[in-house]
Amino acid sequence: MPSYQQELRTDENNCASDERYWWAFLVSSVITFLICIISVCIYRLLGYIFCHAWKPVVVIEASKPSSPVVPLPPGKPTPLSPVPEAEEVTWMTEAKDWAGELISGQTVTGRILVVLVFVLSIASLVIYFIDASQAQKPVESCESWTDNTNAQVDLAFNIFFLIHFCIRFIAANDKIWFLLEVYSFIDYFTIPPSLVAIYLNRNWLGLRFLRALRLMTVPDILQYLNVLKTSASIQITQLASTFMSVWLTGAGIIHLLENTGDPFFAFSNRQPLGYWDCIYFLLVTMSTVGYGDIFCQTVLGKIFITFFIMLGLAMFASYLPEIFELIGTRPKYGGEYKSEKGKKHIVVCGHITYESVNSFLTDFLHEDREDVDCEIVFINRKLPDLDLEGVFKRNFTIVEFFQGSVMDPKDLERVQIKQADACLVLANKYSHDPDAEDAASIMRVISIKNFCEEIRVIIQLMQYHNKAYLLNIPSWDWKRGDDVICLAELKLGFIAQSCLAPGFSTMMANLFAMRSFKSSSTTLNMWQNDYLRGSGMEMYTETLSKAFNGLTFPQAAELCFTKLELLLIAIEVKGDDLHDNQIAINPKPVIKLASNTQGFFMAQSAEEVKRVFFYCKHCHEDVTDPSTIKKCKCKNYDEKLEADAIKDSVLVRKENPNVDASSQVKPVGAPMLMNTLKALQNKDGKNSPTQSKKPGRLGSGGASPVSTPGHRKGRDLRSPKMVDGIPSSRSNSHAALPPVDKLPLVVPLGVDAMNSVVEVEQQQKRFDSTGMFHWCPDRSIEECILDRNQAAMTVLNGHVVVCLFAEPESPLIGLRNLVMPLRASNFHYHELKHVVILGNLDYIKREWRNLHNLPKISILEGSPLSRADLRAVNVNLCDMCTILSAKVAGIEDPTLADKEAILASLNIKAMHFDDTLGLLQSQSDGRDSQLGSPLVMQRKGSVYGANVPMITELINDSNVQFLDQDDDDDPDTELYLTQPFACGTAFAVSVLDSIMSTTYFNDNALTLIRTLITGGATPELELILAEGAGLRGGYSTPETLANRDRPRVAQIGLFEGPLAQFGKTGSKYGDLFVYSLKNLGMLCIGLYRFRDAHENQGQASVCTKRFVITNPANDFSLYPTDLLFVLQQFDPKAGNENRNRQKTRWSAVSREAEA
Repeated sequence: MPSYQQELRTDENNCASDERYWWAFLVSSVITFLICIISVCIYRLLGYIFCHAWKPVVVIEASKPSSPVVPLPPGKPTPLSPVPEAEEVTWMTEAKDWAGELISGQTVTGRILVVLVFVLSIASLVIYFIDASQAQKPVESCESWTDNTNAQVDLAFNIFFLIHFCIRFIAANDKIWFLLEVYSFIDYFTIPPSLVAIYLNRNWLGLRFLRALRLMTVPDILQYLNVLKTSASIQITQLASTFMSVWLTGAGIIHLLENTGDPFFAFSNRQPLGYWDCIYFLLVTMSTVGYGDIFCQTVLGKIFITFFIMLGLAMFASYLPEIFELIGTRPKYGGEYKSEKGKKHIVVCGHITYESVNSFLTDFLHEDREDVDCEIVFINRKLPDLDLEGVFKRNFTIVEFFQGSVMDPKDLERVQIKQADACLVLANKYSHDPDAEDAASIMRVISIKNFCEEIRVIIQLMQYHNKAYLLNIPSWDWKRGDDVICLAELKLGFIAQSCLAPGFSTMMANLFAMRSFKSSSTTLNMWQNDYLRGSGMEMYTETLSKAFNGLTFPQAAELCFTKLELLLIAIEVKGDDLHDNQIAINPKPVIKLASNTQGFFMAQSAEEVKRVFFYCKHCHEDVTDPSTIKKCKCKNYDEKLEADAIKDSVLVRKENPNVDASSQVKPVGAPMLMNTLKALQNKDGKNSPTQSKKPGRLGSGGASPVSTPGHRKGRDLRSPKMVDGIPSSRSNSHAALPPVDKLPLVVPLGVDAMNSVVEVEQQQKRFDSTGMFHWCPDRSIEECILDRNQAAMTVLNGHVVVCLFAEPESPLIGLRNLVMPLRASNFHYHELKHVVILGNLDYIKREWRNLHNLPKISILEGSPLSRADLRAVNVNLCDMCTILSAKVAGIEDPTLADKEAILASLNIKAMHFDDTLGLLQSQSDGRDSQLGSPLVMQRKGSVYGANVPMITELINDSNVQFLDQDDDDDPDTELYLTQPFACGTAFAVSVLDSIMSTTYFNDNALTLIRTLITGGATPELELILAEGAGLRGGYSTPETLANRDRPRVAQIGLFEGPLAQFGKTGSKYGDLFVYSLKNLGMLCIGLYRFRDAHENQGQASVCTKRFVITNPANDFSLYPTDLLFVLQQFDPKAGNENRNRQKTRWSAVSREAEA
């Protein structure tokens, strides 16, 4: 007896005989398939026969289309109602729908069932691997089913597969095609044999390896689970799963054929091979290596491997390279961001280039900031170039880049935008189409806000008028920290402040940029060392310690400067309801500092600012070195401070019994302007019914009326409501309002009541509806146009000349942002500098719709390169000449974008003027005209054009080297290190890049910048300007007039005036600072000094160029030629005094003319 037959025998019941029963297992599978096919065919045939036999024939007569005749089949009874048939169809449809939902991946149950089927299929395949791994174990063996644990488990799996097969059959639309599917054949050849094995008491490995074909469902399952999201990952998974399925199935066939032998040779040529040997054999064969250590011995095995080589070789040669290619071409910057627990991250999108990213990271990660525990995630559609990739590699620990678009929700999910601390949108400052660039940035914000409403967004915009579109986004909320940095608004605002205080733009730009100062007296000139020390100053915020509680702002600022070597310029004032916080810049002494007050400081680093948080009057009062001020551990300090604060409050009330006691407790006092108005009206015995008993605004009395982001400006509920600046008849006031023509006169402080009665009509609407800016009725542009002769005969002195290069179709730059700061209401009307615009008239007409309500503007059509036009506007007598360009940079050579500005600057510097000092009289009836005073004594003008105060706007930083021919700046020198920028004669939009990171770290930073730069633009005003109709005039009410009481930037000389005593040699800046703060209410913030002042010791200077020194040290020496940057309080008496001076001067000049 052959050995293979002896292996089939058992000693217990002799169940194995000389015959094999493999055919019984196969027959069971074939019969199952045929039964299913035949059953479906018979069902369809019966359905076809009966449906056609019972289907009624509908005959429609031509004459009566609406009355069909329905003949019945002969010999058939009248058909019943169709209700039973409808119920049968409904039942089958419901079953089909139920089965379809159960196996689909659209429902949770369906996904669970699909995953469970796959898992059990793999488990059944693993059982097969275990049984087939033993090379000596035959394919068919006589083994009791009750003793075989693997067979029992496999049977349980097959019962589940049988139920799943029935559910799939019910859900199938076409039963025939379902029975011919691959997965159906898997069930035919695996489920019935497991049942036959119980009946025959035998175990046959058979075709159980077909379960490996279930691996082809892996891509579908992973998509159901939302694991695979990209087409590349899906394709890779499909190729890999198909290759593995064919490989494992082929190995199972080889294992079956070789271990069974050929049936026509009585199974005598069987070869015992383990399943893993078959796996190895097929891989070697498909790869065409063919070691020859394993080969097929059976005829059936050889036939199979012959056909498999053709299929496997083609698959191996195509699938594997494609898989490797997909893996190799996988996006380098794909994937998704993995956030670390407890670590913040921000998302930066928009214009991502080497220049923008390098500038942003340099400022964001500056060493002067406190530890920046925040990761930066950049996302952009384009791949980074080599330079940008190098930046990412150098900062790989905190910077990541992902390729994608914020317009795609999937990419937003990849960068974890919902968990991000903020999203920053960068703009292309050099875009050829600024409006299109802004539209793209706003669309990014819409997409981000649509995906996550709570995310804080900070966006850069080019044009001011595009800010209005952000207000249309429902989820845009200032309270959440959303903010917009308008480059045109800030750029022109910086230049406007330089018209009032030359060099101020350089000071502010350096303050909001992170730079470090290291003294290097050996390599730098004295003036460069002083300038760089100031450029290293930055703006910081810190909470004041309890030692400052109860102090006035001047007292706190003096303490910080003299004791802590810090410059306090503003504080955050909290309202009664804690939702009306405002920034008070150099407020008047009426404001008392409350607990936990936030201060705004100029300092070299964040570490220095910590002194104000740790300062303890008890422990640090005698400290001479401020760097040693650290956190103290004194006891009972809090109680002592509270007692001192109460004592100080009582003393103040005793000294000022007329002051409301509530103002001593609250952090904000009553507005000085409104208090004086009440005193004036009470003195005359006239009480206005619209006058409220207590001030309704917070932050007045020197505080800036600009609210911090997210908070609305407070107003008195008892004062009349204002509609477009006119008191409304619907008011919460208990007193009835008189008609508009009988409204009582509101007299500004310092204007004589008798004179104001005569000028009542002029006083009612001299400011806009918010009271922040001077206003005038609409004027046509023709009224303000001058020709060259008219301009030459006009008294123009101390004015501002705007040299504008623009084509008729050039993008609007928003000249309103340049003129509005010069028309701030904290200037008196006579202090407003006349603005003369020189440029293309067609372009200016497009800008005029935003300028027609601003006073003292004239237009001269001409060219800034024409010397005749420049002489006509008296450029040598102007206080500032600004050179702007609205032209788009050329694509061929962007560096030539500044060619007109540079040529104009050099042209003016090369001009010569007559040294005259004369009297010019304008044709006027004695009242102020739009062009200035009726008779003025012109100041001595500049003889050389190089001495004309001038600031030039540049697009490219590198072009600054062409402005001054006598400087020695290297072409690669950074802009802030160049001489023109240090002197305040050049400005580039690139200096505003740092404001983006500054705004992120400090919510109130942008509000402070706008307050200092724009002249007091408020959220209310922006809503008015968003309407597109320009400024609206408003009546002078106590509330609007109180808005005038806010500080302004000024420049004061030390050679004369109230500070002349400090112009003497040996005077120190610290003494000047304290004197100005205590006696004049002026906060000194810097100096504007001649470059060679230290060489001439303050005597007559040969050099006419000045440079900016920000926040000098306490012991810094002063010279008589120095100019002082100050934050000056509004002086309401200046208007009356100037009027009297003008009258006196008019009389004196008239008498001199008569003589």
